[in-house]
Amino acid sequence: MHPRATPPWRRLGSPMLIFRLVVGLLLVSGVLCFATYVATGQTVWRQRGLIIVKWTVVAALGFFAVLILERLALML
Repeated sequence: MHPRATPPWRRLGSPMLIFRLVVGLLLVSGVLCFATYVATGQTVWRQRGLIIVKWTVVAALGFFAVLILERLALML
């Protein structure tokens, strides 16, 4: 018997690990934008930080919605 072929997305690592890494880096970049705003007083850094954090939360909610829908599909 042939061993099962590994899907291409599994070869790169766990999708959850990659997602956590991306979300973590985006949140760190948002915090750095806020720290730059506090240090310089330039409102552009606060705006950038808010945009980064907002879209990171939206992406995370979308990702977890897909996970929940996949679980529901398996139960039905």
